[in-house]
Amino acid sequence: MEEYKSLKVEEMEEKSSVYRVILNRPSQRNALSADFFQEFPKAIRCLDQNPNVSVIILTAAGDHFCSGIDINTLSSIKSESESESSDRGRGGERLRRRILELQEAVTALEQCRKPVIVGIHGACVGGGIDLITACDIRYSTCDAFFSVKEVDLAITADLGTLQRLPSIVGFGNAMDLALTARRFSAAEAKDLGLLSRVFDTKLELDQHLATIAQEMAAKSPLAVMGTKAVLLKTRDMSMEQGLDYVATWNSAMLLSDDLKEALSAFLHKRKPIFAKL
Repeated sequence: MEEYKSLKVEEMEEKSSVYRVILNRPSQRNALSADFFQEFPKAIRCLDQNPNVSVIILTAAGDHFCSGIDINTLSSIKSESESESSDRGRGGERLRRRILELQEAVTALEQCRKPVIVGIHGACVGGGIDLITACDIRYSTCDAFFSVKEVDLAITADLGTLQRLPSIVGFGNAMDLALTARRFSAAEAKDLGLLSRVFDTKLELDQHLATIAQEMAAKSPLAVMGTKAVLLKTRDMSMEQGLDYVATWNSAMLLSDDLKEALSAFLHKRKPIFAKL
């Protein structure tokens, strides 16, 4: 497994098809560094292409999930855009390309065919919200706290929160959280629909992540991949468009060996065994 500066990637247990991606800058509260934006999409794409990987768990080392983008990274981006050209238009175009590169690192989570489950503890602020809203399922400890922090730093959030959060918590709630930058608790995040479940301790959270990931990994990889793909693709479609899209998807994917294996396992009262993706 490749070594990273800002991350750790590991198999959950021997011969498991569940892998963990761990934000690994605990002394900096896992602030997102320049290294992270290079390494994270690479790690996610490698896991996506690995046939031995069925499910990815995103978590973090130390006391906090993520404190947002590293201030040094922000300063570096600002300096680059200002120093390389006195032409405001060219500097702006260069900055736009840099922002798009940062966005791609987060969007890699959605583009990954495998489901990504995130476990949150401690602070989840700014860029941390960008990350978790791009994940497929979100859980946290009861002492976790959240903030869409960018307006307090004189920034318009630009890595995906403003695009993804409204469809998760509702437009009005997203407006409230993004415009006020207020801190909100895990209990409120659960009430808003940002979290699926909240756990009393980190140990309970980690145990649940492992259990749910293993259960998911035992399912048909084609069905899991298709469910994620259709949900993401059709969230902004009309009902008619969405139904048409899933009909087209299943016309290509439905009649698979996975379906034969699932039916055979059901008839013979055994657990199905599916081929790797």
